Amino acid sequence: MERGDIVFVDLPQAKGSAGREQIGKRPALIVHEDATINSFSVIMIVPFTSQLSAQRFAYTILVQPSATNGLSVPSALLIFQLRAIDKQRLANKIGQLETDVMKKVDSELKKLLGLQ
Repeated sequence: MERGDIVFVDLPQAKGSAGREQIGKRPALIVHEDATINSFSVIMIVPFTSQLSAQRFAYTILVQPSATNGLSVPSALLIFQLRAIDKQRLANKIGQLETDVMKKVDSELKKLLGLQ
C-alpha cells in the first residue's frame, strides 16, 4: 500500500457513539506518507461516501469513477474526516487516485490542518 491508493476499509462504530463519523465497509484514500507507512501499525486515511449531499461541508472533494481509481459511483472524499486506523482494517486495493485530484487533496489537507 502507498499514498494515493484507494482501498476498502472497515470502519467500526465507537461504542455508545451517536456521532457523525463514517462507519462500515467503504472505500478510503491512503494519505499516509510513503517513507513511514511501514513504521507504524496504523495508517492515515480519508473515507469516501456515496452520499453526495456531504459536499455541503467544507473540505470535501467530488471524485468521479474511473478505471484508474476503481470507484463504481461518484463519491465525496471527506477530507474533514481524516483519521488513523489499524492496518488490519484495510482490505483490498481498488485503484489509485488521479494525480490532479491528489493535488486537490493535498491542498485541502493543508487548509484543514492550518499548514497553509
